[in-house]
Amino acid sequence: MSERRLVVAITGASGSIYAVRFLQAVLAHYDRIYLIISENAVCVMQTELNESFSDAMPSIKFLIGKNSDKLELLPPHDLCAPPSSGSVQHDGMVIIPCSMGTVGRIASGISNDLITRAADVCLKERRKLILVARETPFSLVHLRNLTALTEAGAVVLPACPAFYNRPQTIEDIVSFVVARIMQQLGLSQNLVPEWEKPTE
Repeated sequence: MSERRLVVAITGASGSIYAVRFLQAVLAHYDRIYLIISENAVCVMQTELNESFSDAMPSIKFLIGKNSDKLELLPPHDLCAPPSSGSVQHDGMVIIPCSMGTVGRIASGISNDLITRAADVCLKERRKLILVARETPFSLVHLRNLTALTEAGAVVLPACPAFYNRPQTIEDIVSFVVARIMQQLGLSQNLVPEWEKPTE
């Protein structure tokens, strides 16, 4: 595969800011990003980002600050889209943020839309699947579903920022999580410096 591709999905959990920052950070690393946004995610994004979308979907320019041919927005119910088939090569999938409903459906093998089908494809093809889970507290059902997905090969990367780097802004807090996702994808990042032992 000469073209570097990534699948990104945004679901209806809180944390739209993570998705926007992640897309902006990884755009330069890929030739094509297949982006899937659930209907519930659109509602959450409008609330959290204080923005209304006249076309019922955010524009590419809104998400990454500019227009780009690299980002391909796919309808969430289009099960004929490229990521629905294992024959289409890509470098993995990131669901950011990932709702517990989405977690439950993927863990149960229920492919009822493009997001869950694309995730199922990643699991069966042994490709990287990163779930940026966003819920608190976790119920036993959540934990069992997350365990099942970890056993199936997914990476559960909760939106849990650290504070040893002394973040000064919300952007700093978000960047920590985005940096950790990029590291899981094997990408170089300069959003957050690596941990260094404090000097005496």
